[in-house]
Amino acid sequence: TAEEAAEFYVGLLPDSRIVSIQRTPVDTPSQKAGDVITAEIELAGQAFLLLNGGPQFPHSEAVSFQIHTDSQEETDRLWNAIVDHGGAESACGWCKDKWGLSWQITPRRLIALISDPDTGRAARAMQAMMTMTRIDIAAIEAAADAAPANA
Repeated sequence: TAEEAAEFYVGLLPDSRIVSIQRTPVDTPSQKAGDVITAEIELAGQAFLLLNGGPQFPHSEAVSFQIHTDSQEETDRLWNAIVDHGGAESACGWCKDKWGLSWQITPRRLIALISDPDTGRAARAMQAMMTMTRIDIAAIEAAADAAPANA
């Protein structure tokens, strides 16, 4: 269902479009002549090729989309679009879409907090993130700013 996936993906991110859809000219072991074999897309300006490879070529976490978000609203919008469209939640900002492709919906604020030069703040932010499925920016900020337990 590369064409369906292409339409869904380009609807998620700005600066995205379907470049082309290619159909197989002949019957193949897994497709009939005229079926979509590939969809060339651009997501946020990056080129990708979707292939209808059949069930013998499943997705794995070895390849994923990491999307950096600027707000909780944007994080929630993308997360909900993926999960509510037949996808599944996972841990630490990861989810899978209905085609089995993994997405990391990662707020830039999370990256800043877990990279904080104050290693205590960074550790508290990371520990909070480890308890989440969808990232809650306010909860991570609160954890990072909490007084150390032995202060």
